[in-house]
Parts: sequence; structure tokens; C-alpha cells
Amino acid sequence: MKTMVEFKKNFLTNRDETGRFIVNSYRTGKTYFIEPIGPDRPADWGSYNPSTGKIENKKGFDKFTGAINEKDSMITEENGFENIRYSGVGGSPFSVIDELDSKYPTINKIS
Repeated sequence: MKTMVEFKKNFLTNRDETGRFIVNSYRTGKTYFIEPIGPDRPADWGSYNPSTGKIENKKGFDKFTGAINEKDSMITEENGFENIRYSGVGGSPFSVIDELDSKYPTINKIS
């Protein structure tokens, strides 16, 4: 595996297209790498318009995919990752992070 600095740089390159991001837990100090995995097409999302009660697309819709194909994943055992988890279709990666993070002791007390 490359150095962690190189890996993070490559992981976050073109993140609008890939949807990749990193979450750092202030409570435990653990770092979680996230990759939305989906079909090779733009994501189905928009903004809720309270005046119409509908989801509306914003300027730039269809510009970025916001996800990767599973075969393009950088989160692999070959790259040094362990305990790789999927949140599932429609699931939130944050609930998986909360579950995993709860298994570690607190190192930083947050006020």
C-alpha cells in the first residue's frame, strides 16, 4: 500500500464524481473511509421544496455520478483495510460508523 498521505490524496481525488469521503471520530480518534457504491449513472437526489412538497433537481444535476462501481473500490484488504462493512441500499454509512465507533473506548470527551 502507498503511504497513508498518498492514499488519502488518491482516495479524495475527483470526489464529486466518486462520492468518496472520510469521517474522523472526535470521540475515538478512528478514521472511516466511505465510498458510495452504485450504478454508473448520476445519483437520484435533489432538494425538497417546501412550497411545492416535491423533490427538485438543482442546477448541475447529472453533472456528477457521486458513486463508484464496486470493482473500482479502493477500500480493499489489499490496501490494508479490515472489517469492511456495507450500509446497504438506502442505508446510511453514518449508522454503520456509529455502530463500529461504539465498540472503541472514548479518548476525547466532547462537551
